[in-house]
Amino acid sequence: MSHALYPNLFEPLDLGFTKLPNRVLMGSMHTGLEESKNGFERMAAYFAERAKGEVGLIVTGGIAPNRAGWVGPFSAKMNTLSEAKKHQVITKAVHAEGGKICMQILHAGRYGYHPLAVAPSAIKAPISPFKPWALTKNGVKKTIDAFVQCAAYAKEAGYDGVEIMGSEGYLINQFIVKKTNKRKDEWGGDFKGRSRFPVEIVRRTREAVGEDFIIIYRLSMLDLVHDGSSWEEVVSLAKQIEAAGATIINTGIGWHEARVPTIATMVPRGGFSWVTQRLMGEVKIPLITTNRINTPEKAESILREGHADMISMARPFLADPHFVQKARLEKSEEINTCIACNQACLDHVFKRKQASCLVNPQAAYETEITFKLTDTPKRYGVIGGGPAGMAAAMYLAQRGHQVKLFEGQKELGGQFNMAKKIPGKEEFYETLRYFKVHLEKYKVDVQLGQWVTAADVIDEKFAAVILATGVKPRAIDLPGVDLPNVVGYTDVLQEKVEVGKRVAIIGAGGIGFDVAEFLSEKAESDAPTVEAFAEEWGIDMSMQSAGGLKNPSVHSPEREIFVCQRSQKKLGADLGKTTGWIHRSRLKNKNVNFLSGVRYDRVSELGLHIHHEDQVKLLEVDHVVICAGQVSQSELQTPLEQAGCTVYVIGGADEAKELDAKRAIDQAARLADTL
Repeated sequence: MSHALYPNLFEPLDLGFTKLPNRVLMGSMHTGLEESKNGFERMAAYFAERAKGEVGLIVTGGIAPNRAGWVGPFSAKMNTLSEAKKHQVITKAVHAEGGKICMQILHAGRYGYHPLAVAPSAIKAPISPFKPWALTKNGVKKTIDAFVQCAAYAKEAGYDGVEIMGSEGYLINQFIVKKTNKRKDEWGGDFKGRSRFPVEIVRRTREAVGEDFIIIYRLSMLDLVHDGSSWEEVVSLAKQIEAAGATIINTGIGWHEARVPTIATMVPRGGFSWVTQRLMGEVKIPLITTNRINTPEKAESILREGHADMISMARPFLADPHFVQKARLEKSEEINTCIACNQACLDHVFKRKQASCLVNPQAAYETEITFKLTDTPKRYGVIGGGPAGMAAAMYLAQRGHQVKLFEGQKELGGQFNMAKKIPGKEEFYETLRYFKVHLEKYKVDVQLGQWVTAADVIDEKFAAVILATGVKPRAIDLPGVDLPNVVGYTDVLQEKVEVGKRVAIIGAGGIGFDVAEFLSEKAESDAPTVEAFAEEWGIDMSMQSAGGLKNPSVHSPEREIFVCQRSQKKLGADLGKTTGWIHRSRLKNKNVNFLSGVRYDRVSELGLHIHHEDQVKLLEVDHVVICAGQVSQSELQTPLEQAGCTVYVIGGADEAKELDAKRAIDQAARLADTL
């Protein structure tokens, strides 16, 4: 079959002893299933669904080769035969769907969040409270043995190969760079000594597993930390890894402690494929590129332009397990696109919670949320066309129910229509497209521009009504709040007001930060290019510096902005665990002023009058923007219930805390699955 739209993406990749049907790798992600109850059965369902979706090759989340390599206490490891046999349910499930799967071997090194952590040198990581033990010479050899034995066990478990994790600042990466390897023996010193550890692991692993077994080596090509690898060292290591017997080299970008975003939504699509491109031609084995590739169009262009031989996508397979199949069938408009928000995946994992996906709550819950076709179709009404309402309507209709969706505005989307305007959050356009396509596909009766009353809904005689009417901004009691220079965040984001050059924002939650981002960008700015992103964050695209860092560009702010909050805690403390620091850094780089511990006195024509640091101050601003939270809009619930209607309240209408699309969509999905 010809693939007119994506010929490069669907060209098979011949590895000699085996052939991959396409150029798509499902990259490694730790989900928490590895340590959960019935985790192996649940992982089997999770990976099998992706194999069914036709991904060319799957890589599991990281599995430690020994106890010292744990990411955290009692996290997944494989150093016994009994542990290996537990994985057979996973490999059998994937193979039954015609897929191939590799197990990632990951030794956390100094990133291990436990007192048994080891490293080449006893240097504490900035992101862990535990100082690692320096490995002895014998300890180094035993660790290599553990990697090799783990790979042999993976083969015994039925895996088609392993990925040896040599990037992201984990143990192998720690051996490679001067920053973390201060050893004076044969495992340290010059680059030949520092690179000996990964080369020995690959060489001995190939000897142990034979020739007909995939070995992927994840090579850190851009460390994004000072004293990282030079480009010459990256090329040298790649050639050594190839000679040692690797089948494929995968790209690793950035250490976990790096202060440069690498996968968050503000990173341009395919923003690091240029790194892999630099290595093309230096080795003969295939190279995989990765990071922020979330559409088949972007994947195809990267392959067409010769940036890589294969594409790795991780979170896009949380968002849509059938990504590849939909691309092959030329139905890319039906793909549930990863928006790189990190909220339900990485944020959950770093809090030691089970991962899922904001736009796909079924991810990693395949055995719990099934969306089975109903045997008893009913007629449901959904009021509100924001994320919760669209999700409820779509999933109910997908299951075979008849659904009528009412939305008072003239377009679907609710709060997403404001979120998509925030610089770095343009991916919300994709989620809106996905919902709209599927509401039409499943024949949901969508009524736009219709503010329904309780009487309207009662007359419809629905089996039940799902109330997803969302939130409205919280009003605050402050003298002068009714002055014309005081505006709400909705008017700002909907561009109903022309905001002046000096602005005070009351409220430093997610909305306050979003409004600050929105107002700090130049009005005509588009999504940043790869080059502009690199300049903003200080990425050396010339690769002249070891680690790939340079001084970031100085931003000329569009406005003078003050972000204020009553609390004394750090502004943005409640933002996402893995993205909050990015938002704070971006605003600081734009000279946004952060004020905590503020007492608001009044607003006048001159600006915002406050008490701050035991002083009376006037913030002379043109506008004061209120971002003081939200309250639920659920006024229809009582009259509907009094009329005898069965009513379910979801999303912001149920709980107005921040604008939590993750909870709203999950709540909608779980409700739809049970009705």
